[in-house]
Amino acid sequence: MPETPDGLRTVCWELPHDLAMVGKARRVVVDTLIAWDLRDLADDVVLAVSELLANAVTYGEAPIRLSLWAVPGEFCVRVTDHGSDQPRYLDLGLDALHGRGLAIVAALAHDHGITPLADGHGKTVWARWRHGSQNTEIISGDSSAGHTEPPAPLRGPG
Repeated sequence: MPETPDGLRTVCWELPHDLAMVGKARRVVVDTLIAWDLRDLADDVVLAVSELLANAVTYGEAPIRLSLWAVPGEFCVRVTDHGSDQPRYLDLGLDALHGRGLAIVAALAHDHGITPLADGHGKTVWARWRHGSQNTEIISGDSSAGHTEPPAPLRGPG
């Protein structure tokens, strides 16, 4: 996983359209977080990845892509699928067994959103965390949850 001079790190996997791959994806995400010295984010990120991938497999269409990127102070997960259904929040009762994925992601991440793909068939659902010295800023600042554009790295190649 190469790193650019300004600290941008990225990795991407195309995954099978199969719920069994969610567990394997969780393990590679944890391994990546450890390699990037972001172990403190692991619990929240892995749960968010599980929810996003399960939604992509259940309601989306192949191909499914999981990508991670990090810059100093920021980490982002993106899950892309090519299904036409858009994720939505559901008004659920206490006894509902499914349907809380986006609410869970919203509770775990500092920022999240959905971006339709340019060709109109599919979407990228993303979640972003601030870490390190920026954690204190998010507590007093306003989270912009629900954005429709995925965050771009604060710094990246040209």
